[in-house]
Amino acid sequence: MALGHHTTHGKNAADFTEDAARVESTTSLQTMEKALVRKIDLFLLPTIWLMYLLSYIDRTNIGNAKIAGMQDDLRLSSGQYSISLIVFFISYVIFEVPSNLILSKSRPSIFLPAIMILWGIVTCCMAAVQSYQQLVALRFLVGILEAGFAPGVLLILSSWYKREEQSKRFAVYISAAILSGAFGGLLAGSITKNLEGAHGIRGWRWLFIVEGVATAGWACVARFLLLDFPLTSKYLSEEERHLASERLLVNEGSRASDEMRLGALQAFKRSMTDWRVWLFTAGYMVIVGSSTLSYFYPTLVEGLGYKSYKAQYMTVPIFGVAFVCNGLTGYFSDKVPGKRGLIIACWLVLSLCCSVATTIVTNFQARYVLLVFMAAGLWSSNALALSFASSSFAHMSREGRAVSLAFVNAMGNLAQIYGAYLFPSEDGPRYIMGFSVVSAMCAFGVGVYSSLHAVGRKGQLDR
Repeated sequence: MALGHHTTHGKNAADFTEDAARVESTTSLQTMEKALVRKIDLFLLPTIWLMYLLSYIDRTNIGNAKIAGMQDDLRLSSGQYSISLIVFFISYVIFEVPSNLILSKSRPSIFLPAIMILWGIVTCCMAAVQSYQQLVALRFLVGILEAGFAPGVLLILSSWYKREEQSKRFAVYISAAILSGAFGGLLAGSITKNLEGAHGIRGWRWLFIVEGVATAGWACVARFLLLDFPLTSKYLSEEERHLASERLLVNEGSRASDEMRLGALQAFKRSMTDWRVWLFTAGYMVIVGSSTLSYFYPTLVEGLGYKSYKAQYMTVPIFGVAFVCNGLTGYFSDKVPGKRGLIIACWLVLSLCCSVATTIVTNFQARYVLLVFMAAGLWSSNALALSFASSSFAHMSREGRAVSLAFVNAMGNLAQIYGAYLFPSEDGPRYIMGFSVVSAMCAFGVGVYSSLHAVGRKGQLDR
């Protein structure tokens, strides 16, 4: 009995020692992983944020240039100006998928800064345009070059972060566009006003020069900050690269490894025959399409009685509330990653209610408040929809994710082409057609993301 008791006691002591060692090992691994994620954040997030901010400013600065005298100097008709806007998005949409396929087989730290330098140079060249034809040609070229950036960022974020880490990071990424909307116009106004006539050059031409130089300059810095993919990034040690890759495999189980490579046509075929890609595309098109109500901001502010630069300040609260809601949504969504579809649906319900109410309410102050909450719902949905799609495509190969994410983003950006026509000035001040279309799209989006949430609960989004 004594011997048996001693044996059992010895076995329990050994088990305890083994368990303690296992706990210590797990704790050490978690500590290493947290340090690694902080390092990844430090390299990626500030760099990508500023790159996207400059990208967004470069694509929208033509509107500020128009106000500063470009339309008069180039003798552009209203139709010609509209074409110069739209031609950017035509090339942008067409070249997103091919650009992301190139990125998936190259180094992000070289590819993304390279195309950024090129579109910065082209933006500078827009300062020298003397005709409508030259303007359209350069806008088309900027669209080709910028096409690789946004979907490239989506691919990078999906390659480095776990599913429950992505919402916060996508929220940081989208916040650059929100802040650009809040302060981009004020910055452009300051440049065109203070540099008007300097060295005999018009202010709107200086706008293209200053913003193009800033873009190319930051791209040169980004070359030395951006990470590549987990197994190939030179800024990480061998141990960190292994941990960066393994933690995603353990977290997502079915995720295809970086060694599983597909050809371009094979990746495209697999992506286009995946029903999840089409459902996420439909949902994202709804969100981006509804967000074109931003064309309505200046008219609404004018209805409040504000003109000129004061009207610009009145758009800041709209973007400010959206900025806060976007950040909070990203933070809390990572705590409940399985409910992303439901959270998006709830935000779209809020936007839907505000859109319907805006067609009924005639008081401008009340409509302004409704617009603030509508914009908050749409911007918050935007970032979360991207992280939801990214995490749901985790089972794909890198090339498959490149095609799928680029396709979702490209089709969403088609809304920029038709969205400009939703709020014609003759429909003011109630804009029944525009808000009716936005309401219908929000309602459709509620159905799409509610369905995705239901499918996700059954585990069918990960297969």
